[in-house]
Amino acid sequence: MLPLSPDLPRPALEAALATLRPTHVVTPDGVRREPGGVPTDATVIIATSGSTGAPKGVELTASALTSSARASLTRVGAREGERWLCCLPPAHISGMQVLIRSLLSGTDPIIHGRFVPGDVAASGADHVSLVPTQLRRLLDTGADVSAFRTILLGGAAAPPGLIAEATRAGARIVTTYGMSETSGGCVYDGVPLDNVDLEIGGDGRVRIAGPVLFSGYRLREDAPFDGRWFVTSDLGVVADGRLSVLGRADDVINTGGQKVVAGVVAEVLAAHPGVRDVAVVGRPDPEWGEIVVAVVVGDATLEDLRSFARERLPAYAAPRAVEIVTAIPLLGNGKPDLAALREPSRR
Repeated sequence: MLPLSPDLPRPALEAALATLRPTHVVTPDGVRREPGGVPTDATVIIATSGSTGAPKGVELTASALTSSARASLTRVGAREGERWLCCLPPAHISGMQVLIRSLLSGTDPIIHGRFVPGDVAASGADHVSLVPTQLRRLLDTGADVSAFRTILLGGAAAPPGLIAEATRAGARIVTTYGMSETSGGCVYDGVPLDNVDLEIGGDGRVRIAGPVLFSGYRLREDAPFDGRWFVTSDLGVVADGRLSVLGRADDVINTGGQKVVAGVVAEVLAAHPGVRDVAVVGRPDPEWGEIVVAVVVGDATLEDLRSFARERLPAYAAPRAVEIVTAIPLLGNGKPDLAALREPSRR
């Protein structure tokens, strides 16, 4: 099964079909056989480009998907018969895993085609998987976030103040780290799920092993495996047995010969009282090569944020430009759209 979002523009849909070459396509008009389709041993293929890069088809077996779902249910203490709310697209691994957890729990999932805070709060579900933007909207509308036994929060780094605010409102938050290649979240609150191994490589990248891993990319030979280890694109550290993700290796900004990890700067700026949400990217600059740009939801000024950052980070990591927006542009999976954020025409 290759789930594709019904919101895909026609050119993107056609590109996905041409690249991933399914054997059949199901449309409202029925099922048609695709010429040139290629069979697969995978159970589910998740079409993803992540935050950057060309689209890929992540091939997942039934064993990998159910290993992840069972470990997730065990970790959060979900009981048989409890219901899950799916308000994330099933074309993304986070939404797909909600469906699989429901299947293993012996229940029908509650499915919302669109995220509406009031409807989510009144769903009657025991558990839900959200991205930080959705949680932010629930809190802003005064929704009762304590109604859920568990809120799995992943897809993007959550601002520190968001989790604290949700906890004060009675929410039971479990932060997750993972990706399509790991069948979704495989590290909960910094600790790997049962049977998942994690280490930091010599290059600082997070490496993951275990039964939750994908089997490869559809019709490609470039899966980043080192023996049994899947080598992610994320930089991380492990302290006191817990993983902290610093940011993506390809999000390192080279400014004036100094290397700045965008995720580290974003985490620092997120603690500023004038910042509700923030993303940090590098943009081309004729003098510095790249400059550190903070895209901010809030009312903090460049002077405020530079001063705040310089008290906590090396001076070269402080933003040289700030762009105020009403919302951080997101991909369909809830992660910041880094390609859009980097675009110089946005300035």
